This record gives sequence, structure tokens and C-alpha cells, in this order.
Amino acid sequence: MTDPNEDWLGLSETAALLGVHPSTVRAWADQGKLPVHRTAGGHRRFLRAEIDRWSASGRRTGTNEAQLVIENVIGRTRLEMPRLLDQAWYSRLTESQRTAYREESRRLLAQVGGLIGKAAAEQAVRLGHDYARISLEAQMSLAEAVEAFLFFRGFLLESIFKLSEVQAAQTWGPMYKQATLFTDQVLLALIAGYDSPDTV
Repeated sequence: MTDPNEDWLGLSETAALLGVHPSTVRAWADQGKLPVHRTAGGHRRFLRAEIDRWSASGRRTGTNEAQLVIENVIGRTRLEMPRLLDQAWYSRLTESQRTAYREESRRLLAQVGGLIGKAAAEQAVRLGHDYARISLEAQMSLAEAVEAFLFFRGFLLESIFKLSEVQAAQTWGPMYKQATLFTDQVLLALIAGYDSPDTV
């Protein structure tokens, strides 16, 4: 850093400026997508003027709004892991069931990220039934299964909302609405799966 009077930003400040999770900024910097400088101690520092130019030029190579949401949710889930471990329903899951839950959550993200295609209703039912099957195998009550789903859905909707506050993309409002409608369908299918467990 040659000029101490320049406006330098840390990882978290840059993430807040761009409206993404710090892990996304770290990945972009390490992949060479985002201009970054290193201190003598190896810490990442970002020059505000360079970040502003990068953001204004739309140089998020290969990164659209849906991808930002997915990256943000994944980062937030990692940060919230201690809170997740405190959930009673989470302790009921075996390691393989936790893996299955993560896979279903990734499928949910992919469906929302695709926004959402002709087979949205079928996909929502399939996802909801898969969540129900895993929850029933873990001997969760319906209330616990709904609580688990809402825990993960909260990350998704909050990420879309927070990104919409920071970025002026026209797609955030419709994306939030579509994500809400789609996840409502998944939730209804999960509940239906408990009513008719033979169908899941």
C-alpha cells in the first residue's frame, strides 16, 4: 500500500459495500476476479476506488443475481453453524441425514437460482416430499420438520432481501416473490408428506 491516505477497506467492509458475504469477497479476490492488495502480514485489503469501478463496470464475471444469492446463503449457513447446532431438531439427525438435508437445501437453492422453470410445481412437491422423508426417518415431529425447513428458508429469503437493499438490480423484488412462492409450495408438500407418509 503506497498511500496511507487512500481509502482502504477490509474484507468485511468490502463485502458490505458489494452486498455479498465476506467468503464471497475472499473467493473472488483469490480467483483474481476482484482487485485486491496484500499487507506485509498477508491480509487482504481493497482500495475503495477500485471496488467502486469494478462494481460499476459489472465485472462479476459469470456471477448473476441468482449466483450471488446462492453464495450468500452458503456463507451465512457456515457462519450460523453454532446456532444450528443448538437446534433440538438438528441433534435428532444422524450424520447421513444431515448430509441429506444439506443436499436437499442445495437442490432448493438451485431451483430458486433457476427461477424457476416450467416444472416448478413438480420440483417443489419432490423437494417437499424429500424433506418429509428425511424428517420422518429421523423421527421428527411435524412441528420439528417445519422448524427445520423454516430455519434454512430464512437464510435464503434474508439473503435475497439483504442483497436487494444494497444493489439496485431490478430482479431482486421478483426473485424474492418467486422464492417465497416456491418455498411455500415446498413447505406445503412437506406437510402433505406427513399426512400421507406412504407417498414420500
